Amino acid sequence: QEVTRQHKGWSLDCVILQNLVTRFNREDIHDPPPEGVYVYGLFLEGASWDRKQGRLMESRPKVLYEPMPVIYLYAVNTTSGKDPTLYECPMYRKPKRTDATYIGSIDLETTDYLPSHWTLRGVALLCDIK
Repeated sequence: QEVTRQHKGWSLDCVILQNLVTRFNREDIHDPPPEGVYVYGLFLEGASWDRKQGRLMESRPKVLYEPMPVIYLYAVNTTSGKDPTLYECPMYRKPKRTDATYIGSIDLETTDYLPSHWTLRGVALLCDIK
């Protein structure tokens, strides 16, 4: 609602959250973004993140949880739907995945596989791995 009020002509019905997985670590960010928020401290389960290409890739052997780089969340005014080529990655507070620990979803780039590949692998973002 706050973002909608700040932008003339924006309707709350047309505002959606988008995200961008940056190449930065938490230590690299010193100032807040002009709009939106930076999210850090998330872990990827079931896959790895290619920091150079900025996309999902198969998990590395014996690596259960992969630390994610900083993710930039921001609002946009749009009437079009989400990009169907992005994997809508569920995000949970804890490794135990229940409705009570579900937070929302983050769109992640995937070029080598269809989003359904990552769904079948059970790929998710976790806030805490304990």
